[in-house]
Amino acid sequence: MGLMSYNGGGIIAMTGKNCVAIASDLRLGSQSTTLAVDFQKTFKIHDTLIVGLAGLVTDMQTLSQRFKFRHNLYRLREDRDMRVSAFANMVSSMLYEKRFGPYYCEPIIAGLEPDGTPFVMGMDLIGAQGQSEDFVVAGSNTESLFGVCESFYRNDMSPEELFETVAQCLLSGVDRDCLAGWGGIVHIITPEGTVSRTLKGRMD
Repeated sequence: MGLMSYNGGGIIAMTGKNCVAIASDLRLGSQSTTLAVDFQKTFKIHDTLIVGLAGLVTDMQTLSQRFKFRHNLYRLREDRDMRVSAFANMVSSMLYEKRFGPYYCEPIIAGLEPDGTPFVMGMDLIGAQGQSEDFVVAGSNTESLFGVCESFYRNDMSPEELFETVAQCLLSGVDRDCLAGWGGIVHIITPEGTVSRTLKGRMD
């Protein structure tokens, strides 16, 4: 078992019509041992930007703090929030700086640009960007998550349709991976704000 799947987990980001969703499971594990069932893998940077981290939990916590720190510095200097695309480029640069001794984390960035355009992007552990117009996934069960997302995704979903789709994709995907699951959390980002809902999944 590699370091990327040592703690397990699954994350999905998906676009809708002027909205975007990001969801993750809640299990914290050490290989096949479950340590906690309320572990957050998504981190709010500002009102229209959430980053999800999949991989090694220690690096996940380090990176989430560094991302918030860098965004706070930007806000102090510029007196405004960072655009989602600019934040993605900053994350990519931070990861590539450490390419010879990388953080064992794959970030997924989800948010809305100032004009309301949904933005989702995934990266590998050295910051290679993979922007998508529909959905991106990361974690220890990407094959099953890709399968259900490709089956359920539709263009121009409303926030409620997007929530239902992402919730079903997450629950179905992590059911096929013993290192992820134990419920989940879904964040729906719209121009009016962010709504977060917790999902109850199989507890085995």
